[in-house]
Amino acid sequence: MTVFHFFNCAILTFGPHAVYYSATPLSEYDTLGTSIKAAVVYLGTTLVKLVCLATFLKVSESDSFDPYQELLKALIGFIDVAGLYFALTQLTHRNISQNHKFQAVGLGWAFADSVLHRLAPLWVGARGLEFTWDYILQGLEANANLVLSISLAALGSLMWLRKNKPKTLIPIIYTCAGIVATMPSITSYLRRGLGWQLPKVVGFELFTSLVMAFISWQLFAACQRPSS
Repeated sequence: MTVFHFFNCAILTFGPHAVYYSATPLSEYDTLGTSIKAAVVYLGTTLVKLVCLATFLKVSESDSFDPYQELLKALIGFIDVAGLYFALTQLTHRNISQNHKFQAVGLGWAFADSVLHRLAPLWVGARGLEFTWDYILQGLEANANLVLSISLAALGSLMWLRKNKPKTLIPIIYTCAGIVATMPSITSYLRRGLGWQLPKVVGFELFTSLVMAFISWQLFAACQRPSS
């Protein structure tokens, strides 16, 4: 039963990444190399973030919400945006369209995040003797992160690669990118500042990810229309 629970949680956590790759044109255009490069950039970005967090943040003795510490975390979190910029603009890619490029980068980014932050806890915890919903919620959280990562990559693609976008949409694009980039700080505030339990936080993340995906899709479609 414990092994069955582990495999169920693992499929819920990592399965959607494989499904997204195989069910979209990404597999037809062989964008796996782009996703792997993005995953490597994510690992390097995470290492830089860890160094910054260890350098500038103090170890808190309590689990209470500290606005100053969370502000620093949010600022350091924008290193992810720099990493995505590098992955989208500086890496050499196959001759693929902008539409497929941001999806491949976002997919690799999200998969690396899930492996780095969820594989070890899943391996240790989901095989325990006592059933818990925490790892199912963790899998749902990984799904929300997948959608948010692809949304942020889409917004980054519009910011840095799309030159002829309507000027009226530029503030909206940057605002949405800022919201997605600060989601870890937002969820931290909900947990530690407002005392939300994990199921409620995961529900918020799933809802927000769908909203941001819809907005990103609409912005991307609007920027692709020929200007009159």
